[in-house]
Formats: sequence, C-alpha cells, structure tokens
Amino acid sequence: MGKYFGTDGVRGRANEQLTLDMAVRIGQWLGWYYSKSKTHAKILIGRDTRLSGSMFELGLAAGAVSTGANVYLLGICPTPAISYLVSEEDFDCGIMVSASHNPFYDNGIKIFNHEGIKMPEDILLQIEDYIDGKSQIELATGERVGEYFDWETGLELYISWLKKTNSMDLSGMHIAVDLANGSACSTAVETLDALGATVDAINASPNGVNINLKAGSTHPEGLQRFVIENQCDIGLAFDGDADRLIAVDAKGRLINGDYILYILGLHMHEQNKLNQNIVVTTVMANLGLYKAFQKNNIDYIQTPVGDKYVLEEMMKHDYSLGGEQSGHIIFYKDEVTGDGLFSALRLLHVMKETGKSLEELANGLYIYPQLLENVQVKDKNIVLHDEDIQAKIDEVAQFLGEEGRILVRPSGTEPLIRVMVEAATQRLCEDCVHMVTDLIYKKGYAA
Repeated sequence: MGKYFGTDGVRGRANEQLTLDMAVRIGQWLGWYYSKSKTHAKILIGRDTRLSGSMFELGLAAGAVSTGANVYLLGICPTPAISYLVSEEDFDCGIMVSASHNPFYDNGIKIFNHEGIKMPEDILLQIEDYIDGKSQIELATGERVGEYFDWETGLELYISWLKKTNSMDLSGMHIAVDLANGSACSTAVETLDALGATVDAINASPNGVNINLKAGSTHPEGLQRFVIENQCDIGLAFDGDADRLIAVDAKGRLINGDYILYILGLHMHEQNKLNQNIVVTTVMANLGLYKAFQKNNIDYIQTPVGDKYVLEEMMKHDYSLGGEQSGHIIFYKDEVTGDGLFSALRLLHVMKETGKSLEELANGLYIYPQLLENVQVKDKNIVLHDEDIQAKIDEVAQFLGEEGRILVRPSGTEPLIRVMVEAATQRLCEDCVHMVTDLIYKKGYAA
C-alpha cells in the first residue's frame, strides 16, 4: 500500500487529505503516461453525486488534457460503469471520483487500467512520486494538447449491456430501491423499469451533501420499513457509487453479501455454472456461510478484505463467483469489479427462475452473531505489532475454538483498527471484542 493510494484508491476529506492539486497531478501523469506511444491518450472520467465531485472531475480532466490526453466525461455514474466502458470502448484508462460509502465531505479517486481492473500498485507508486515532486513529466504543447468531451452516450451503452446480459421479464414484481442519493440514481430505476418491474425509489434526490446520509447499503433501516409498509417483493440498497448491494426480503430482513453469495453460489452450483465448485470470499465472511457451503458440498477460498484481492484470486484460477459481506459481488465471466445493480439483477433472475421468494432462497444459512468495532488509532502498524495485544487476540481465539473466531485488521482506507468477533451469542461477541478494544484504549493507542 502506498502513501496516498489504499486498497480502493485515494480517499480523504476534500481539500484536506485529498486536494485539487493532487487531482490535477494524477490527471497529468496519466495523460502523459498513456500519450507517450500515441498522439492522444483516451481517458474516461466519472463521478458520484457528492459536492466536491465536479471539482475533482474537472481537475483530473484539466491535468490529463494538459499532457496530451483526450478526456471523456461520463458525469454521474456507478463505478462499475467506468470499469465496463473502459474495456469495451477502447479507453487507455478510467478514473472514478468517489468516496463510496463515506460521508459527502470525503472524496476519492479510483483508477482503472485499459482492462477495467484497478490500476496495479507499481503504476500507483509512480503517480505518488509525481504528486510528491520526485519525478518530472513533459506538458503537451501545440497540437499535442488534448481536449475533453461530455459523453452521455456512455451511460446508455452501460445500461443497454445490463439489460441484454440479464434479459428477463420482471412484470408483476414490486421492487423498492434505496439509491443512497448517489450514483445509482443514474441507472437503477431506468434499468429495472425497462425490464417490466414496478419500482419505488427512496433517497433518490441527490443535492451534493446527502449522499449516504442515513441511506443506502450502510443504513438500510429506511428501506426495511418501506418494504414492509408497501408490501414489496424485495428491496435493493446501493452505496454511494453503486458498486455494492444489500438486499431486503419481503419481511424486512437484511440480505447482506454473505447471503447473496450463498444464494447465488448454491444456484450456480445446482446449474453446474460454478467453475471448479469454488466461491471466493474474504476473511470477513461469516462462519455460518462456510458451514452452509460445506453442507452443500461447495468449496471456498478466503482472501484479505478488499474486492481487489477477491478479483486477483478469481483471475488467477478463473473462478466465476466471489465477493464480500459488504455487498461487493463479482461475476468474473461478466465483469471485473463489484456492481450493485448487476448483482441485483442476478438475484432477481434466481427468484424468477426458481419461483421462490428471497426469504425462501436465504433459508439454510445461519448467520452467527457478529460484532465489528472500529477504533480510530494514531498508528495502525504499532497497534498490530504490540505483543500484549497479539497475546490477547490469541487468548480470545483459543477461547472461542471452532464455534467462533476473532479477526483484527487495519482499515485499508481509514486510520482504524477493526476488531471483529463471531460467536454463539451476541453477548459473547461483545465480551470478546471489548477484551481487545479496551486494551487498545488502555495502552493509549486510540486517536
């Protein structure tokens, strides 16, 4: 992990940790790098709905144009739209301006290579050197200066592909969507409506500061109430940049990424479409998911947290399904990134094909009580290398045995230590988590 780029790009408070100058320099480096072997590089830029989005979008565009690139602005769009269009429409790279599920005052920059995959670390480190003034590049002059274009057609191409790849008749299905006042506002209702569903949307009026505000996949309580009150068949909650999905069944029960992997994994297994009979998960997947997979003779692999690690494992062995508890689900034969709307369409397809409700499909998976507590710290590395804290973690793990587990890890995007415990009861989870977090506070590591 670099100085600025974490597991999901650069992220921080707009004009504090993430500045306009950084955006311009990132754009400059990418425009220069990809224009070295051609007259004009071709770069795609999209953004979510947060207030600072247009500032960073235009900063990136100005930087890239100044070093010879032609830039296409997709406007407000889901992150997966950038990933898809970069590879399908012959772009040299793509950039998404978004801080995903973070509050509006944060923002971020994610970079995708020409295959629509998150940029490799060696390239990101070179960009960091340029940001820090450790390297120099040549600006374009004369006819080599690029220009930028508004490219509304791109979003239409993405929506058309979604409908074609997930062709089905959703007539008679009542769907509620929580758009998080974010990127999904540009695609979800239009796509579901075109497939024949009756669609009700909440949190669908972005104003720049309400993205993710008590809304979307990280705050699905409103959607749960809406589904019950309006007798919907299913609820679909997206995050700010629409690359993750959390669903709600007709009784208002949450169907998180573990449930989605179980439902889709089991269906693909039964259809002989689960390559090598393996589902790729991260270490954050619930213990109950693994027990359910074992019961149904489905194998699994664990990776570190982060959809980039899930994808790396899938690419290495051509696995067809993988994802995270948070709702990033990847269908490797179709996409190389998490896509909330694509995942929703696949879930709906299973419901239509089997004739079962979401509640029925989720039966068979028992989710162990789980507690995740974040501690904001001064230095993540010092905490993780403290011998007393490691000893306490080992003590908890030994106590839980095979009927629970503890996972302590650093956040890839924030100055946090995440302490997660799964156990037979919620009270036991709380006790075990606090054994570790209390020690972190006691030793003065908390910020």
